[in-house]
Amino acid sequence: MSARKIKTKTENPASSKDYLKKASDNHAQMLSALGNVNFNAASTLAVQCAISSADAICVHELGIRSVSQDHRDVCDLVKSIPLKEASNKSNSLKRIIAKKHLIQYESRSITQTEAEEIVKWASRFYIWVVSVIEK
Repeated sequence: MSARKIKTKTENPASSKDYLKKASDNHAQMLSALGNVNFNAASTLAVQCAISSADAICVHELGIRSVSQDHRDVCDLVKSIPLKEASNKSNSLKRIIAKKHLIQYESRSITQTEAEEIVKWASRFYIWVVSVIEK
C-alpha cells in the first residue's frame, strides 16, 4: 500500500514567521480567554494556535504546508519533519485536532477541565515550535 498523498502548498521558509505571528496572537488570546473563564473561546483559540503553529513549523522545516480539508493531514507533515521531537509533537497535535469537532461544532459547552487540558497541549506544541523557529 502506498503512502497517502497530502495536498500541500510550497511556501518560502521565511513566511514561517507570518504563521508563527498568527500562532502567537492565538496563544495570547487563548490564555486570556482561559483566565477570563471563557472556556469555549479558549478551546477554539487553542485549536487555531496549534494549526497555525503546525503551519509555521512545516513551512520553516519543509518549505510546505498542508492545504488539505482534513486538518489531521498536517499531523503527518509534522511527523515527517527531520527533528527528533517531531513524532511525539505530531501525536500531541493529533490530540488537539481530535477535539476540534467537539469544540467548534457541538452544542454543549467546553468544561473547565477540558479547556485547561487543550490549552496545556496547545501551549506545549506552540512553545516547541517557537523554540525551533527562533533558534
